[in-house]
Amino acid sequence: MGLLSNRVERSSLKPGDHIYSWRAAYIYAHHGIYVGDDKVIHFTRRGQEVGTGTVLDLLLVSSGPTRSQAPCPTCIPSEECHGVIISCLNCFLACGILYRFEYDVNPALFLAKARGGTCTLAVSDSDDVVIHRAKHLLDNGFGCYNVFKNNCEDFAIYCKTGLLVLDQNTMGRSGQAISIIGGPLAAILSTPLRLVTTNVYGMAATAIGAYCASRYSADIGMRRDVIKVSVEDLTRRLATSMFLVAEPSMLVAEPSMLPLPSAAN
Repeated sequence: MGLLSNRVERSSLKPGDHIYSWRAAYIYAHHGIYVGDDKVIHFTRRGQEVGTGTVLDLLLVSSGPTRSQAPCPTCIPSEECHGVIISCLNCFLACGILYRFEYDVNPALFLAKARGGTCTLAVSDSDDVVIHRAKHLLDNGFGCYNVFKNNCEDFAIYCKTGLLVLDQNTMGRSGQAISIIGGPLAAILSTPLRLVTTNVYGMAATAIGAYCASRYSADIGMRRDVIKVSVEDLTRRLATSMFLVAEPSMLVAEPSMLPLPSAAN
């Protein structure tokens, strides 16, 4: 496993692997679960790889892959609109490089990673369980897409671990989202040092330390605000509107229930 990411060959893939591919300029990576036969199940925002529902989407979409106008002969368009889709490996990669997300890494390697979204301290469940979750969510959906709280990486991590974050007001499981928040947070925490020192190296070391600490404490393998939820229980509660059931601007929640992902996408 490299320090930047874990690039792999297609021949080394096995069903149940959590894979990803960086998009243009490494702005974001798209994640999914490889289920065998060159097929990948992944979570999208109504077919779009990533989105916020804001003007930020102009940047995100522009960094995404250029899709061929000709339909893929092996990919069957989904009749559902819940965002979980299955694609061939070629369409998932979109001419990008293939990487495998790693689980149960040691803390030193985790902290050596400059960018989140490539590994976690959490332990993966068996491949059979992972594939079962992915296929069940393909049929039933994974709730409302949210780039910071319920994105493609969150989907893949749930399939691998069965873990969900209890508090909807906090970050989800995504290492990419945590990195985006962790950078500015580290800068803010290091700012008071300017009052006592002008040493740029000291301020840089503090910022890096704060960034690493935020990533480490927010990793799904270290958090205490998570719970293991079976995929059948998750989709049952989503289907019966026992959790959030709409986009963030139209949220409806059942206060007595755990705030898991919303049902409509």
